[in-house]
Amino acid sequence: MIAATLPGLEPVAPTPAAAPRPGSRAARMALPRSVDVLKQIAIEYGVCVRPLAMRRTDLDTGLTEVIDLPCGATREDKCPPCAKKNRRLRQAQIREGWHRDDEPLPGPQPATEAQKSLILFRAHLEFSRDEASRAAQWDQVEDLDEAIREVEEAIAAEGLRGRVGPPHTDTDDQGDDDTGRRRKRSTKRRQDAPDLPRRKVEARTVGRTYTAPDGSTYRPSMWLTLTLDSYGPVRPDGTPVNPDRYDYRRAAWDAVHFPRLLDRFWQNLRRCEGWNVQYAGCVEPQRRLAPHAHFAIRGTIARDTLRTVAAATYHQVWWPSVDVQRYTADRPPVWDEQAAAWVDPDTRHPLTTWNEALDAIDDDPDAEPAHVVRFGTQVDARGVMPGTEDAERTIRYVTKYITKHTGDCHKATTDRQRAHLDRLWRALRVTPCTDRCANWLLYGVQPRKATAKLKPGRCKGKVHQRDTLGIGGRRILISRDWSGKTLADHKHDVRAWVRALLGVTTDSTIADSTTDSGTAGNLGQLVDDQGATAERVRHAWELARPDDADVGPLSFRLMRSISERARWRTELLAAKDRAAQRPEDGSTNGQGSTTGEGQ
Repeated sequence: MIAATLPGLEPVAPTPAAAPRPGSRAARMALPRSVDVLKQIAIEYGVCVRPLAMRRTDLDTGLTEVIDLPCGATREDKCPPCAKKNRRLRQAQIREGWHRDDEPLPGPQPATEAQKSLILFRAHLEFSRDEASRAAQWDQVEDLDEAIREVEEAIAAEGLRGRVGPPHTDTDDQGDDDTGRRRKRSTKRRQDAPDLPRRKVEARTVGRTYTAPDGSTYRPSMWLTLTLDSYGPVRPDGTPVNPDRYDYRRAAWDAVHFPRLLDRFWQNLRRCEGWNVQYAGCVEPQRRLAPHAHFAIRGTIARDTLRTVAAATYHQVWWPSVDVQRYTADRPPVWDEQAAAWVDPDTRHPLTTWNEALDAIDDDPDAEPAHVVRFGTQVDARGVMPGTEDAERTIRYVTKYITKHTGDCHKATTDRQRAHLDRLWRALRVTPCTDRCANWLLYGVQPRKATAKLKPGRCKGKVHQRDTLGIGGRRILISRDWSGKTLADHKHDVRAWVRALLGVTTDSTIADSTTDSGTAGNLGQLVDDQGATAERVRHAWELARPDDADVGPLSFRLMRSISERARWRTELLAAKDRAAQRPEDGSTNGQGSTTGEGQ
C-alpha cells in the first residue's frame, strides 16, 4: 500500500527557462563573443592561435617585414592546431616505419680521396705532437694544437661526421664533489629474475616473412602494451580499494624510473631475439595513474618471448637509502656558508655528502639497491597486418593522448579520484628524481654538487609536478632506425607533397632573383628545419615584440592567416580533384591531408 501524497507536496514539473528580455544584461551575455568566434574559426582552419611574430630583414635590400610563424606547441591546451599538426606528423612517422620491408637507412658512402688525405694529415700531426710532448717542447705542442684544430675544422667542412679523436684539453674542470672515477656495479643478474638466451644481434631491422598455403607472402607486425606491477586492489575508476594499504611510495619510484625500465626491455629483447628490433610508441598513464606504454613493433615476435623478457627485465637504482625521512619541507636542513655544506638545524653537523653515501654502498658487500623497478604480469601483444583498418585504428590509439598533459589524460571527477591523485602527488614531491635533486636533503644526504639554492621538498623537476604524475621524460619513444627520418624530415615530406600536388616549384625563382652585385640570392628557396640551405643566407631573423609599431594586433594577424589558409584549402581541394580525374598519373595522397595544413 502506498501512502497518498499530502496536499501541496505534489512534484512540480520543471518549467522551461524563459527567454531573457531583449536588451537586458542576460540577453547581451548570451550573445557569442566575436573574439571567441574568431579563435574558433582559426582552430577549424588549422591556424595557430598564438603565432610568433618574427621580423625578417633582407640583408641585401634592407627590406624588413613581420612574418607570423606557428608556435609549434605539442599540447592542445596551449594551441590546438599546432598540437593536432604534431599528432598527424607522429602518425605519419609511425605509419611509414611500421610495416617496412626494407632497411630505412643505407650504409655510409665510401670516403673520398680528399677526406682520406685530411685524416692522414691529422694522423701525422698527432704523431708530431706526441714526439714534442715526450721531448717537453711545449711551444711546439701549442703550435701543433692550433694546427690540429684547423684540420678538425677542415675535416668537418669536407663532409665527415664526428671527430677523429677527443680534443687535447684538460678534463680536470669537474667539481670538487666529483672524484672523476666511474663506479662499477656487478653485472650479475638477480636470483629472482629468470635468465634469458643471448644471441649475437644481426644488423637488420626487418621482421620475418611468412608464406601462406596458396603461395602468397606477407610480413605482419605487432602491437605491444607494457604495464607496471600492482600496488594494491583498485576499483573500476582506478582508485584503490584500501588507500592505507596502497603502496604510493613504490608507485612514485616506479613512475620516476619507468623510462630506464623500458630501455632495459628493448636491450634484452634485441639480445634475446638476435636482431635489431624497432619500435615506436607512447607513454601514458592508466586509470590508476601508473604509467604504461603502447608500442608498434616492426616484425613479429612470439608472445611467450615477450612475456619472458618482460618478466626478466628489471632496473636497479643504486642510490642511498631512503627508508627514513629525517627532515620535512617545513623543517629542512640549513646551509652553512662557512662550511659550504648543508648541516643539521639542531646539531650543526654536516650531512653526508653524495660521494660518502655512495662509498658506503660500495664498501658494504651486502648492500641492496634502493629500489628495483619491474613490469607487471599484464603484457598485451597481438599481430597487425599492414594496410588494414586495424593498423590505422592502432596508430590512432597509440597517439590518442600525445596532445594532452599526463594529468589531463584521465580527469578526476569524484572526490575519491581527487584524493587518490593528491596522495600520489604527495609521494612524488618527496621522491628523489636525480642525483642532484633537492629532496635528498630530506633523507640526510647532500645531493651531488649541492648549493645554497636547493629547496628540500620543492624540487622543480618535472616528475614532481602535478601535471606529469612522475612521467617527466619523453613520452614519444621512437627507435633510431624506425623510418630513417626525423620529425623535421617528415614535415619536409608533407610540404613537398603539397607543392607537387599544386605544381609549385622554386627553382625558377632562385635563378631569377639576383642582387645588384650579380650574385644569386635565395629568394623563394626553402630553408629546412635544421637551417641548411643550398645558397648563402640572405635574411636575418629576430623575435619581434608585441608592442612594436610594425606588429599589428593579434586579431588582425589571425584574420589574415585565416583568409590565406582558406585560399590554400580551396586550391588544394581543386588540385586533388584534378589529380583524381587523371588516374594515369599515379599520384596518391601519401599524407592523408585535405586541408593544406601541412604547408
